[in-house]
Amino acid sequence: MTHALIVGAGIAGDTLALCLARDGWQVTVVEIAPALRTGGQTVDLRGDSRQVLVDLGVIDAALERLIPQRGIAWIRADGSRMAAMPVEAFGGQGFISHEELLRADLAALLHDEARAAGVVHRFADTVDALTDTADGVDVRFRSGHYAVFDLVVGADGTHSRTRALRFGPESRYRKPLGLAHAWFTLQEQPGTAGLDGWALSYNEPGRRGVTARPGHDGQQQVGLTFAASTVPRDRDEQLTLLDTVFAGTGWRTAEFLDAARTAPDFALDTYDQVHVPDSWSDGRVVLIGDAAWCASPLSGLGTALGLRGAAELAHALRQHDVQDGASSARVAAAIETFEAAMRPRATAAQKLLPGRVAMVAPKHQWGVRVNALAMRMLQARALLPLVEELAGSRGHEPALPVHVPVPADVARQPAPDGR
Repeated sequence: MTHALIVGAGIAGDTLALCLARDGWQVTVVEIAPALRTGGQTVDLRGDSRQVLVDLGVIDAALERLIPQRGIAWIRADGSRMAAMPVEAFGGQGFISHEELLRADLAALLHDEARAAGVVHRFADTVDALTDTADGVDVRFRSGHYAVFDLVVGADGTHSRTRALRFGPESRYRKPLGLAHAWFTLQEQPGTAGLDGWALSYNEPGRRGVTARPGHDGQQQVGLTFAASTVPRDRDEQLTLLDTVFAGTGWRTAEFLDAARTAPDFALDTYDQVHVPDSWSDGRVVLIGDAAWCASPLSGLGTALGLRGAAELAHALRQHDVQDGASSARVAAAIETFEAAMRPRATAAQKLLPGRVAMVAPKHQWGVRVNALAMRMLQARALLPLVEELAGSRGHEPALPVHVPVPADVARQPAPDGR
């Protein structure tokens, strides 16, 4: 039986694990965190995200986990609105979709499906060395365990250890966008301002942005965005940095800074892109998801690309019958097919809409006002063709079937046109 190691138990990693296990592979997923990660931003079920989940036969389970969404509004310090974009904008293709769920919920769904398919997960461990042998890749784990795999897949995110071990230091591939972002969950208490299904976005000069989005059962998903190309790794230092950057910022910022100190899912990182030129593979080691092509959360396509990339790699391996005999030639041919399918989509997604960074975090007060005006104007009927053209050239194309394996007892559903 062919044996694959997937590094990273995120959305891309567990999607690939599920596909390969259904194809008859023996699959191990190693994850450095002690348990499945929680937190993260809300993700929508449009385009490739929806298509892959439909093809996997898990769309109904995903739809059961939706967060009620009414749209996004840009507000002043007193909470009054400068502009709003409801979920119906652009025919349902605006910034907020009526079909959105928490990243943690989608990751948990895919994780459970992978485990049910026979995937083995090793938490609190990671890879320390990858050595080519005549039979595959000899992997030394941090725990001291050794094993040989026919295929090793790095699905371990923007700061990929797999990429560092095989392709070189992160500095070669990381392209910072000049912003950092903290996110965490806030539990509503008596007196907490509700959101009524709306994502609210507040900006102040100096590239400071504060957002709150609906969550489950009285929870709010909070984001704090600011100008930075690097951030400390120590949590106390991160909280001190946020206190300094957002000192005196209006709206509910002080409340959010207090909540960050006790939030169990608090995380802070920079907004980066990852560009790995020439090839995402080296022999039997291949990268997928953010480890290969991170377009940054500003693209709105990270989840879609991760799902699509996992399905495309599994499909390519199936096309070349790698599960029946993982020769070096078959593995190489499959990876070449995978890259040919995913390179154009990833490259398009990395072309952010003009002014996207300034849109998220304007530098001046006039920029805050212009951004709100632009959000109103973009929804004018006369500008819709231009918006659609710009979006289509940046990876927001209609989804295509990806031919993922699905058990016979799981009914497929067609994806709605254009979704």
